[in-house]
Amino acid sequence: MTVKLSSSILAKLPPEVAGPKYDRATLKAGIVHFGVGNFHRSHQAVYLDDLFNAGVGHDWALVGAGVFDGEKVGRGKLQEQDWLTTVVEQDSGHMSARVTGVMIDFLMPGDAKAIIERLADPAIKIVSLTITEGGYFIDPASGVFNPTHPDIVADAQPGAMPKTVFGIILAGLLRRRDDGIVPFTIMSCDNIPHNGHVTADGVIGLARLIDEDLATWVSEKVAFPNGMVDRITPATTDRERGILSSEFGLDDNWPVFCEPFKQWVLEDHFTGGRPPLEKVGVQFVSDVAPYELMKIRILNGGHATIAYPAGLMDIHFVHEAMQEPLVRGFLDRLEHDEIIPTVPPVPDTVLEDYYQLIEHRFSNPKIGDTIRRLCLDGSNRQPKFIIPTIADRLKAGKGVTGLALESALWCRYCFGTTDSGAVIDPNDPGWDRLQTTARAAKDAPAAWLAMEDIYGDVGRAAPFVEAFANALKALWADGARTTLTRYLAGNL
Repeated sequence: MTVKLSSSILAKLPPEVAGPKYDRATLKAGIVHFGVGNFHRSHQAVYLDDLFNAGVGHDWALVGAGVFDGEKVGRGKLQEQDWLTTVVEQDSGHMSARVTGVMIDFLMPGDAKAIIERLADPAIKIVSLTITEGGYFIDPASGVFNPTHPDIVADAQPGAMPKTVFGIILAGLLRRRDDGIVPFTIMSCDNIPHNGHVTADGVIGLARLIDEDLATWVSEKVAFPNGMVDRITPATTDRERGILSSEFGLDDNWPVFCEPFKQWVLEDHFTGGRPPLEKVGVQFVSDVAPYELMKIRILNGGHATIAYPAGLMDIHFVHEAMQEPLVRGFLDRLEHDEIIPTVPPVPDTVLEDYYQLIEHRFSNPKIGDTIRRLCLDGSNRQPKFIIPTIADRLKAGKGVTGLALESALWCRYCFGTTDSGAVIDPNDPGWDRLQTTARAAKDAPAAWLAMEDIYGDVGRAAPFVEAFANALKALWADGARTTLTRYLAGNL
């Protein structure tokens, strides 16, 4: 016997499911969030739920927003259950479920007029973002905002109704400036190095195309705190819905499954106040950069390391990849030989302990994270999580054999077949280009590195070019298993 999630059953949830300890009717909106996906609902929303359960911060409730038609599907699923979400934490010895109620509205994605109206409301003090790495209009090679992107150019036209997140945010700020209202803080919660600075570059860059005075005002008056966020959160499938129904007796259109671990390190820089999240475990620091670099290189770089060899070996789940000695060995050696040595000291953190934690988290057999998810969107992720590490190694005159192999594995994956010959479905916004280039690189490896927007100077560095060509030729000649075996034996 199961019950369908809605506000009407909160008082009689199944006994193993925790519910909100606060009265949702008394909540007031303080945050508009763009990008209501699984990660946001397992991370920021859970921290707020913890805070609200402690009887604090009830004027910081969430309002969802978005710009893409595809986001209407998720909105519809949440609307049917009164914006509630079930969050299930799982590892090998633990599974718990809770219903979070911190979202009280979700504006129709793409309805710029309605979203701007809400952004102009003085009660909104923070606008937060999980719009993925690809949502910031960053030129991959230079790492800076691209003001020539057609969507940005369109939003900058006089009288245009904005369609991008940055355009809508800027329109909301303009309204607040004109009305004499303190601007909201813009808080990125995406896995991007210096995410606050990147967001500022986007918003100010667009403002500069419209009005230099507006750009100056945003630069001087709006806060863009940098933050580091972390929680492994896979996509929701029928598998997750089935587990929730069978194990807990609750039906949820769009539950979130995640690991127990979560982390949020945030710079304490806000224009109009913030919720007291330090009460529920958020670390407020003056400089988030050391934590951010550690996480991006060791965790996100580690995900990339295991993703592509596992994909070529037809491995489905991440924990299964960690059970494969060749994949686990590749991760361990590449991290210790080439990645961790590029990470500067982090306050109150032992890097080896952090790596061991990452290895344990990747091995979680319950989370159901997929290799395909880790392989997704390499054209945006590699320039952030892997290529800067290669650049640092080259600058220091250090070896890049393992990093070159990781890059060659990505190239081989983008060819579009596994080592067994199984077809890999498109898994990147630029898949057609990547596949065409990977096919050319089979006989001419330098073709892959000639993707200037991805590799930049790294793609022209002789030691890397040579190591990459050697690794790619080995993958084509012998396959991923034999190539990894050679690498681990020191013979690549």
